[in-house]
Amino acid sequence: MANRLAGQTSPYLLQHADNPVDWRPWGPEALAEAQEANRPILLSVGYAACHWCHVMAHESFEDPDIARLMNTLFIPVKLDREERPDLDAIYQNALASMGQPGGWPLTMFLTPRGEPFWGGTYFPPQPRYGRPGFAAVLEGVARSWAIRPNEVQANVVALMAGLERAAEAESGSLPSLAQLNDGARRVLSLVDRRGGGLSGAPKFPQPGVFDFLWRAALRTGETDLAEAVIVTLDALCQGGIYDHLGGGFMRYSTDADWLVPHFEKMLYDNAQLVDLLTSVWQGTDRPLYRRRVAETVDWLLAEMQTEGGAFAATLDADSSDGEGAYYTWTEAEIAGLLDPGTAKRFAAAYDVTRSGNWEGRVILHRLDGGDGSDFTAARARLKAHRDRRPRPGRDDKVLADWNGMTISALANAAFAFDRSDWLAAARTAYGVVRDRLALPGDRLAHTLCQGRLGAVGLLDDLAQMIRAAVTLAEVTGDAAFLHDSRRWAAAADRHHWDEQAGGYFQTAVGETDLIVRLKPGHDTATPSANGTMALALARLGQMTGETAFLERAEATAAAFAGETARALPSCAALLAAVEQLAAPVEITVSGTEPTPLLAAVAGQSLPTRVLWHGGAEGPAHAVICRGQVCLPPVADPQRLRQLLNER
Repeated sequence: MANRLAGQTSPYLLQHADNPVDWRPWGPEALAEAQEANRPILLSVGYAACHWCHVMAHESFEDPDIARLMNTLFIPVKLDREERPDLDAIYQNALASMGQPGGWPLTMFLTPRGEPFWGGTYFPPQPRYGRPGFAAVLEGVARSWAIRPNEVQANVVALMAGLERAAEAESGSLPSLAQLNDGARRVLSLVDRRGGGLSGAPKFPQPGVFDFLWRAALRTGETDLAEAVIVTLDALCQGGIYDHLGGGFMRYSTDADWLVPHFEKMLYDNAQLVDLLTSVWQGTDRPLYRRRVAETVDWLLAEMQTEGGAFAATLDADSSDGEGAYYTWTEAEIAGLLDPGTAKRFAAAYDVTRSGNWEGRVILHRLDGGDGSDFTAARARLKAHRDRRPRPGRDDKVLADWNGMTISALANAAFAFDRSDWLAAARTAYGVVRDRLALPGDRLAHTLCQGRLGAVGLLDDLAQMIRAAVTLAEVTGDAAFLHDSRRWAAAADRHHWDEQAGGYFQTAVGETDLIVRLKPGHDTATPSANGTMALALARLGQMTGETAFLERAEATAAAFAGETARALPSCAALLAAVEQLAAPVEITVSGTEPTPLLAAVAGQSLPTRVLWHGGAEGPAHAVICRGQVCLPPVADPQRLRQLLNER
C-alpha cells in the first residue's frame, strides 16, 4: 500500500512511495501532526541519484520490522534535498555542530517543532562499518525522548545556538586584488601538484576553487597557479571520473587518482566544468579542453533535456544491474566488439585488462596519456552497445538555479567556440525557466517536474538566473535579457535582503517552515547564493551603468568580507565578485561587420569581461575600458587581441 508520498512529483520521493514506512512529505501537515501527537520527527534527506540513499532504502526502509519501529516511535518525513536545499542546509549545519561529517542520506531527529536534537547520515540495519544498527538507533533515540527530556532539550538549545551563529555573517572591508593573489598562493599549498585537485581522497572537482586559482594566474602571470589548474583539468578530462563514451563528468572520485568515480552525474558539476574548461581553453588553446566541452555539451543535449528544453537534475549512480554497471566493462566484452588490432590498441590506451581496475571490471580512463589516438569509431561502437544496457535513472526535475548555471555555461561556450546551436539551446532553456517557472511578483519557483511547480524559489534561483540573463545579453547583444535581470534583482531585494546586517537570506521573508533563515556565503558543491548574487549584480551594473546594482553588489560582498580571508577556499564566488567590482574589462564592439572583432574577444580568457554590442553604423571598431580609463577605438582584430592580453 502506498504511503503519503504517492502524489508527489519528486523522483526521489516517489522512489519511497511504496516503502512500508508511512512517509510524509515535509510541510505544515507533518509538523502539525508531530505537535499534536508530541512525537519526534525522523527526517530523512536524500536525492534520486544518491547511491547510499538507495542502500539505506533497501536495507532499512523496505524492512517491515524497521518500518514498524519508525512508524510507531516517530513521525517519518522524507525530503528531497534538491527540492529544498534551504532545509537541507539547516540540518547539515546542525549535524556539523555535533562534530559529524555531513552528506546523504541525512538522518535527523527533530522535535515536533522541527528543532534538531540528534542525527547522523547512513545507518546500516545491523552494526557494521563502525556504525550502530538503525533499529538500535531508533529505539535509543525514542528512549531518550521519553525518559531524558532535559538532555534532549539541552541538545536543542546548543544546536539552535549553533544555527543562529551560522546564520550570521562577519562584515568588513573588501579585500584588495593583492590580497586575493596572496589567498590564491595559500590555496596552492592545498593542491595535489602531481595528480591535481585538492590533496587527499575522495576528490571532488572543486571548479570554484580552480576558477579562483585561474583568475589569480591571469592577474599575476604566475605559472605555478596556472599549472595547478591545468594539471587538475587534465586529470579530470582523462580520468575515470569522465565518461569517455557518453561525455559528462561524474560527481567525485573515491580515490586520489581520479580513477574510480561515484558514478552519478550532476547537472551543476557539468555546468561549472564546461564554464571552467572554456575559460582555461581561451587562455591555453588546449585541444583536450575543446573536445571535452563539446562532448559534455553533446551529452547535455542528448540525455538531459526535459520539459521543453530545460535540463534535468541528475543521472543516477545505479542501474538495475548495480552501481556503475552501466559504465564499466570486461576485457572480453570489448574484445568481442572491436577488431583484434583496434581492441589491443584500445586496451593499451584505456587501461583494459583481464583483471580490471575496479572490482574485477574496467573503468575506462586515459590517465597514462597513451599515443594520443582518439578511437572515435571504437568509442562509438562501444557506446552503441552500452546504450542497450539497463540505463541509470534520471531525475527529471528542472531546478531553476542549476539551469541558470547551465545556461550561462552554454552561452559562454557558444561564444567562445562559435556554436550557434549551443546558444540556441541556452536560449530555449532560459525561456522555459523564465516563462514556466514564473510566479507572481517576479519570483520563480525552485522546481518544475511533470509540468507541476514546486516550492517558491530561493535566492540561488534568482541569482543564477540574473547571471544567465546578463551572460545572454552579453553574447547576443539583446538588451531584453537585462529587463529580466532587473525584475529578478528587484524581487531579491524585496524578499531576501537583510536590512539590518546586509547580505541576502536564502529563503524569502515570511516562510513559516524554517527554524532559522541562513545567509549562504560559503560555497558548497555550488557557488554560494550571496557570491553569485554579488557577481551577477556587479556585471549587471557594469553593463547598464546603473550604480544602484554596483552598490548592492559591493554591500553584499562586504557583508561577508570579514570571513573570506580565513574561509578560503570556500568563498571563491564572493571573491570573484570582488574582482569583478575592482577590475572589470569593459568592451564595446560597434559598427558594421563586427564579427572578426567579436571573435577576437571570444578567444581571450577574460573572467571579468563585460561585453556590450554598440550601434551598427560606421566601420567596425572596439573600445576597451579598464577601471576608469578607456583606450582609443581599435579596428584591427589582432591589435584587439594584443590589447586584451595586456595585464
